[in-house]
Amino acid sequence: MPTILIADDEKNIRATLARALGLEGYATEEAEDGARALARIEAGDIDLLLLDLQMPVMDGLALLERLAGRERRPPVIVLTAHGSIEKAVRAVRLGAVDFIEKPPSSERILVAVANALRLERLTQENRRLEEETGLGGRLLGTSPPMEALRDTIRRVAPTDAGVLVIGENGTGKELVARALHEGSARRARPMVTVNCAAIPATLFESELFGHARGAFTGATDARRGKFQEADGGTLFLDEIGDVPPALQPKMLRALENGEVERVGGRGAERVNVRVVAATNRDLETEVRAGRFREDLYYRLLVVPIRVPALRDRGDDITVLAAHFLETACRRNRVRPKSLAAGARAALAAHGWPGNVRELRNAMERVAILAPGETIDAAHLGFLAAAPGAPGAPAAGAAGAAGSTAAAAPPGAFDLAAEIERHERALILAVLERTGWRMAKAARELGLERSHLYKKLDALGIEKPPDR
Repeated sequence: MPTILIADDEKNIRATLARALGLEGYATEEAEDGARALARIEAGDIDLLLLDLQMPVMDGLALLERLAGRERRPPVIVLTAHGSIEKAVRAVRLGAVDFIEKPPSSERILVAVANALRLERLTQENRRLEEETGLGGRLLGTSPPMEALRDTIRRVAPTDAGVLVIGENGTGKELVARALHEGSARRARPMVTVNCAAIPATLFESELFGHARGAFTGATDARRGKFQEADGGTLFLDEIGDVPPALQPKMLRALENGEVERVGGRGAERVNVRVVAATNRDLETEVRAGRFREDLYYRLLVVPIRVPALRDRGDDITVLAAHFLETACRRNRVRPKSLAAGARAALAAHGWPGNVRELRNAMERVAILAPGETIDAAHLGFLAAAPGAPGAPAAGAAGAAGSTAAAAPPGAFDLAAEIERHERALILAVLERTGWRMAKAARELGLERSHLYKKLDALGIEKPPDR
């Protein structure tokens, strides 16, 4: 439940807004001047600020100036008196997302609040995705294969040509697709991502092309598909080799004619979409085996872009490792750590079958488990280094790592699952200790309350009925 702070020196306006927002399920808090509002924001757990510009002690513009230099701050909607539009414009330049003339109508406020919170969720999601990739949306590295990749992207991005991105799992194919989108004239329009391997075959057609109301049981409303959502922008079809054979002719038609037809629809719809597809499969082999249409394969293969495996990127390995380690330490709120020469040699010697994803997870693991501020080869003993590779960890390194890395289990290790298990246990312990009082639990965990709710949803944690 988002918490909205209403900062206004007029008690009646605060009460009216609080009542309207409360009826929509929002939690509200109030402040009668800018100083009190600033103190409440600094205490945390505020998801949005409704801010009057004319207040005592500290007015709205002064408060915005105080918030302007902060990396994390709630979105702000400004309340302004009639005739103060110039001040409202200045407030927007200071970071406010919207402004509303007083007296505000409840309907206008609710629409503005919903839009601001939706924008903030998208911003937070983008930030999360950037941190998960560890690259902030950038293709890092200066090795010859990466320079060649960037050069190809620079030449292809401004065109409308379809692209097939080819590479092993974990090489960063989605980052390539995003770079193509950002370098195109479509950058102001959406880039919509579809993981073709994650969609059940029975839902695939509806997911991509949409459906009409009543098209099947449960279709109570008409729904746009991913092609329609990406109209004017870019559609990224990851794991394109997993498209069901029965749906491949319809996809071919969409690519060739720019026409899609909803399930249960009565006619085709025109869409203007650039398709970037990606695969880790050998599609030529799939074509020969009859699992992938030859005409669809060649329609996708207008411009093939191959993403290099991490083992072929030379010194990029240690550059990426240092970046991932720094990001993991910051994200997990642990003291900064650095890579010793032995660790860098061990990283360079490893074959990285999981590519960049494996490297990112390895750095997350040592950031959390390794004691001290220096990572050496012993802490990387869990890596299956190539036999005889220069700089590979010694045979006893795994044992040394076990003594310093919180008894990590031998053999294969699912870092994500292990972190999720510990995170779930920690959050549950804090919730029990605080009596499931969300604001207090969030403060103890160093999270915003809205972030804690998202964590509970992601981890499947539900509040017991007796709490």
